[in-house]
Amino acid sequence: MATIKNVKPLSAEKLFDLLKTGFAEYVNEKLGSNLAIDYAHVYDVINVLFPEVIEGPALTITVTDDELVVTNHASGADYNTDLLEEQLNGFLELQAG
Repeated sequence: MATIKNVKPLSAEKLFDLLKTGFAEYVNEKLGSNLAIDYAHVYDVINVLFPEVIEGPALTITVTDDELVVTNHASGADYNTDLLEEQLNGFLELQAG
């Protein structure tokens, strides 16, 4: 689990829009990949899914006025979700910092 200060601050709705429009390009450029990424948003929780490689939500972002908390749900998966979490954290730091 990682915590990022929500300095700007970002609402869950705004972050959801930023993820949909920019995260796939960001992570695919950083990793030299072509991952498909899906998102689900309910209230202040955003699930990040990588349906081609991981079944179910891989990462969850919980948004508050003060911070963004990223939880990795698939750390024991065959795919390197720690690397995906690291890339998500980098993206969030750019957006919220």
